[in-house]
Amino acid sequence: MAQKKDAVPLELEDYVLIKTGDTLTIKLDELTILPKHQFNSSIDARYYYWFQRKVYKAYPYAKLASQRLDSLNVRLKRIKTKRGRRRYTKRAQKYLEGEFTDQLKKMTKTEGRILIKLIHRQTGKTTFDNIKSLRSGWKAFWYNTTANLFKLSLKSEYHPDSINEDYLIEDVLQRAFIDDKLVLQKSKLTFDFPKIAASKKGKVDLEEYKKMFAKKKKKTSKKKKKS
Repeated sequence: MAQKKDAVPLELEDYVLIKTGDTLTIKLDELTILPKHQFNSSIDARYYYWFQRKVYKAYPYAKLASQRLDSLNVRLKRIKTKRGRRRYTKRAQKYLEGEFTDQLKKMTKTEGRILIKLIHRQTGKTTFDNIKSLRSGWKAFWYNTTANLFKLSLKSEYHPDSINEDYLIEDVLQRAFIDDKLVLQKSKLTFDFPKIAASKKGKVDLEEYKKMFAKKKKKTSKKKKKS
């Protein structure tokens, strides 16, 4: 199955998600306020909502991976023999492969990169660290399905306080949790996103994605001229 390619964002009207004013939610005694987005142009808004769709697609699989790995680790601690642990891990591996393989192959490179980062967010460990203690077959599955498919590093970490893409991912997630568009699963990493967002004052940097599509457009144009 061929890897899907990232498509150029559609018209802005396809993303009816803009709200006026600040986003506000109250959960019990917790108050979360995120600043209104400050886009430089409608084109930037279009790229943001394109990126939002990528995060929406990847997050459920990172959430599921965290749940499955937590369950696996709990069960392994209860199994006293090495043979029993190997047998259970093998069964769990086949189950996880069945859940993930087809969906991972349908992901674009951007979605795959987001997924690897979100696995670090949801589990507290990089994808590499999560798999290195498991069976070699499980390692091979991840390398063949993600690293080779997307040509990405399984050691990628998640730092919304210092990496722009990670900040954008977290911004999408927090607003989705507020609007009940995604089911909240707390991060196992520690960071204060409202404080990070406040320091950004709502500014959104989408330049790397604009450059990415400009590069793809140029490459496609060259191929057409050759043909």
